[in-house]
Order: sequence, then structure tokens, then C-alpha cells
Amino acid sequence: MSETTPHQHHAIDYVEITVTDIAKAKRFYADAFGWQFNDYGPGYAGIRSPRGDSEVGGLRLDESVPTGGPLVLLFSADLDRSVQAVTDAGGQVVNGPYEFPGGRRFHFTDPSGNQLGVWAEQ
Repeated sequence: MSETTPHQHHAIDYVEITVTDIAKAKRFYADAFGWQFNDYGPGYAGIRSPRGDSEVGGLRLDESVPTGGPLVLLFSADLDRSVQAVTDAGGQVVNGPYEFPGGRRFHFTDPSGNQLGVWAEQ
């Protein structure tokens, strides 16, 4: 999730689309919309921005597609403070924080049950 322009704290930064077949999904999005990808192994492909200098999202392999659609990721300048802010505001951390290639992140649900993620470079 590298970016040549600065990320904005707590802004929508990245969208992950869960897919059941990475190769088929890449073909579909490339053919339909001209998207290009950065491959990170068999389970993940980053979606390059139209400028080609960053990523705007990713295709994540899973056995099934969860209800609720793509995963929206926010950027955080301080992940631990964001975890605290989410829980203080009534959200529930459901995964993480954990490390991934590019930084650390966690997933949470809001009081309505929507799941989002927050990532940081450190």
C-alpha cells in the first residue's frame, strides 16, 4: 500500500475486494476497466492507481465473499491510538492489530455491524 503522496490520517485510503479466484478476478477487472495489478503472492494482488504511482485497493483471496461488500481501509498516523479511539467510540476490534507487508492494521465493526479496517505504515 505504498503511496508517493502523503496519506491522510483517518481518511478512506484503500478498498479491498474479496475474491474466490485471483487470476479470474484480475482478468475480469483488467478486461472490464483496464486495471493493472501488483502481485504479492498467490493470495493478494494490489490494484494500481490510474497514475501507476500508488495503489488504490487490492484483490484478496478467500474461500467465500463475505456479506457487506468490499473492505474499506482508513489510514492512521498512529495505529494504537486509532484502536483506542474505535473502542472508546463504541466500535469493536474484530481482528488485529497485525503486521502485513507494508505495515500494521486492524479490522473493526461499527455499532451497526459494518466492518472496516485501519492501516498504518508502522
